[in-house]
Amino acid sequence: MDEGRKQRIIIVGGGTAGWMAAAALARFTDRAITLVESEAIGTVGVGEATIPQLRLFNAGLGIDEAEFLRETRGSFKLGIEFAGWSCDSSRYMHAFGSVGQGAGLLPFHQYWLRAHASGIAEELGRYSLNETAARAGKMQIWRPSPGAQAPDMPWAYHFDAGLYAAYLRRYCDARGVTRVEGTVSRAEKSPDGGTLTGILLDDGTSISGDYFIDCSGFRALLIEGALGSELEDWSQWLPCNRAVAVPCAGTGEFTPYTRSTATRAGWRWRIPLQHRIGNGHVYCSSFMSDDEAAANLLDNLDGAALDEPRVLRFTTGMRRTQWSGNCLALGLAAGFMEPLESTSIHLVQSAIARFLGMLPGSVPQPALIDEFNRQASFEWTSIRDFLILPYHANGRVGEPFWDACRAAEVPETLQRKIGQFRAAGFVHREYEELFTDAGWVQVMIGQGIWPDHWHPIADTVPESDLAAMMTVLEQRHVQTAAKMSDHAPFLRAYCAPAVSPSPGPSGELRKIPS
Repeated sequence: MDEGRKQRIIIVGGGTAGWMAAAALARFTDRAITLVESEAIGTVGVGEATIPQLRLFNAGLGIDEAEFLRETRGSFKLGIEFAGWSCDSSRYMHAFGSVGQGAGLLPFHQYWLRAHASGIAEELGRYSLNETAARAGKMQIWRPSPGAQAPDMPWAYHFDAGLYAAYLRRYCDARGVTRVEGTVSRAEKSPDGGTLTGILLDDGTSISGDYFIDCSGFRALLIEGALGSELEDWSQWLPCNRAVAVPCAGTGEFTPYTRSTATRAGWRWRIPLQHRIGNGHVYCSSFMSDDEAAANLLDNLDGAALDEPRVLRFTTGMRRTQWSGNCLALGLAAGFMEPLESTSIHLVQSAIARFLGMLPGSVPQPALIDEFNRQASFEWTSIRDFLILPYHANGRVGEPFWDACRAAEVPETLQRKIGQFRAAGFVHREYEELFTDAGWVQVMIGQGIWPDHWHPIADTVPESDLAAMMTVLEQRHVQTAAKMSDHAPFLRAYCAPAVSPSPGPSGELRKIPS
């Protein structure tokens, strides 16, 4: 790189991944950033649910939460309900935040296991504030007075991913990011083939750069097409390979949670936004046709479909090398994680944060590249194991798809997790894996995986004290949730602009359910 010249970072592809990368680089670096995208190439656009970590990304960019929700027509999310994963009538929630309150050396679930076996405890979800509030349709953002402690109730969002990308594009426009309209025909490589020197557009335009970020989606034009990084296929564990998506009118419950409903060969998602409900059906084409999947989805909408169903084809898996030479893959170019736990946008966010933490100079540093890829592999595989768990532990006996999922051998890392929990309710959050102990416990219990024993220290608590502990914790959450607002009126008040509302991107005022 020439002395005195800013390092040039070229982002290939827009969408959520591309504009998130551009926004973060514009906010935290002095690099010259160019984003190349084509209006003629669509985006997948089904990532409408997130986990709480996105709040940190937005806050880092200095984005006002109320404005973000207005611009993306978003709503709040307190967790994910799993319906029908054990049997048609079964329901449990993987709620954000803590469950109960530990005492001494033990986490809460060890005491709960003993109390439940003694008949003096309610269902596990009754001890989660997030689930208690979500089931009641409540939402609140706590701003405690000095010295007071806010309840532990983390939240995430449902939002329109296309509107989020457009919002970030405006953010980037104001911060000097250059956008180029065009379609990339090929990448130009260094003589040794290990790095990229530029990209060539269909119209003959050549754009050179120092670093490249591949946000070209499933095509993976740079990371695979030019540099040959292969996809590690996880279909043997996560066999769903199709999704059909369609929005519908916003009738029905305006729930502050995502719903995942098991079907004969997959599951349906339901994501309530301010102006519509996002719906989709994830399924395995070996057990269900596209037409059958679309019919199942359309038959279970809350309101009238607002578009034609759109079928998406994918393979769940991870790019073996996500950073190669001077090229970083983000989003679908880095791999695909089916949306069961709403982790797709988080994986973009975490990769951006990791890249910024190892921000390269003029020459790629192999030691940093290797460490980035090692951390990325750990993160992706730990999330993969969490996604496999409800498939493997399903209780839908007699349905070929689910029988096959239950019979499939799972990765050794997940076998170990399940074995430790079955033995004594032991859960260990390894390194910096995404999902918490509470999350693992909720899904294990929700899917019917029960320990053979609880920790012996739990037996030292007198039963009367144990019963009192359960009652106090449950009632505390009930009373706290009772003080909250209903989700819809809270969102309307929170999103209300300080001045008269302006038209949204479609020219219509945003509508939040009454």
